Amino acid sequence: MSQINYYSPEGLQKLKDDLHDLVHVQRPSISNQIAEARDKGDLSENAEYDAAKEAQGILEMRISKMEAVIANARLIDDTNIDKTKAFILSTVKIRNKANQMEIEYTLVAESEADIKVRKISVDSPIGKGLLGKKVGDIVDIQTPGGLIQFEIISLSR
Repeated sequence: MSQINYYSPEGLQKLKDDLHDLVHVQRPSISNQIAEARDKGDLSENAEYDAAKEAQGILEMRISKMEAVIANARLIDDTNIDKTKAFILSTVKIRNKANQMEIEYTLVAESEADIKVRKISVDSPIGKGLLGKKVGDIVDIQTPGGLIQFEIISLSR
């Protein structure tokens, strides 16, 4: 049985778009590569054919895995979540008490985490430390770099 993962509507749509690309763009492209390599003659000594068949196998495995992920995906329903506390899909602005540096993160499911766009997992050390906290709370978070104290400056959805 596959694991259930929770996604925001945008995250689930991105998965569906990625699957669409794999099925409707990349799969036909690899099929064309196989057909071209097959037309070149003897398949027993055709490296292009072997490479295309291997790429096809890898692609089909990716498609199968992505279909399973989407089948077990659930949308996050934040209608009943207390908006005065940090929970999944909250955007939290925090200040490092040691150096006064401020940063804003959106708390998301592990599968949607992307530090480049400031989306952190609720399972990360900072995400876990912020869950359930309110504006004004000071939290001590154990990170790989040591204990850091943060103040929650603002929360939004």
